[in-house]
Amino acid sequence: MTAEALPGAGDERVHRVRRYDPDRRQRLVDTALEVIAEHGVIGATHRAIARAADVPLGSTTYHFASIDELLATVFTVHAERVAQALEERMREAPDRQAALDALARHLSADLLGSDRTLVLAVELYVAAARRPALRVVTQDWMERSRRALELHFDPVTARELDALVEGLVLHQFLSTDPMTPEQVRHALVRITR
Repeated sequence: MTAEALPGAGDERVHRVRRYDPDRRQRLVDTALEVIAEHGVIGATHRAIARAADVPLGSTTYHFASIDELLATVFTVHAERVAQALEERMREAPDRQAALDALARHLSADLLGSDRTLVLAVELYVAAARRPALRVVTQDWMERSRRALELHFDPVTARELDALVEGLVLHQFLSTDPMTPEQVRHALVRITR
């Protein structure tokens, strides 16, 4: 921490202690993910994120020029984490059958297994529908997912599987009668026949 002397009344000086916080930007990103998971994109303002991260408001605008830049960064981090999980599952699968099982596990565990992850995915979909700049994030995520799937499936099938997974995420999230894991796996198998 460093102290900065500020002019005060008369000869007195007020000392303000600056926090040494080299990880502040990453903390803002992590906090923004939590704010979005709890309050949605609509609640993810510079002020709300700064308050939740316990930093001055100017910190958010120092690290992110706009709320769109902050959202793009935050959703890129989220997409990166989910895409990495799929890539690991696909690399570990020794064959096509194992890849289908791994994809079903990815869907049930990595995407649908956590309310937080599921809410963040749906928030990204809605935000990208309203903010075209965020479609770069969704497009990159889709391309990365397809490349992972192409380790075991041809490009057309990989694209169809990716689209089915996206649709299943929305269906499972919005349905009052979601599909069972067996029904999800059956849908994945049908596309690959």
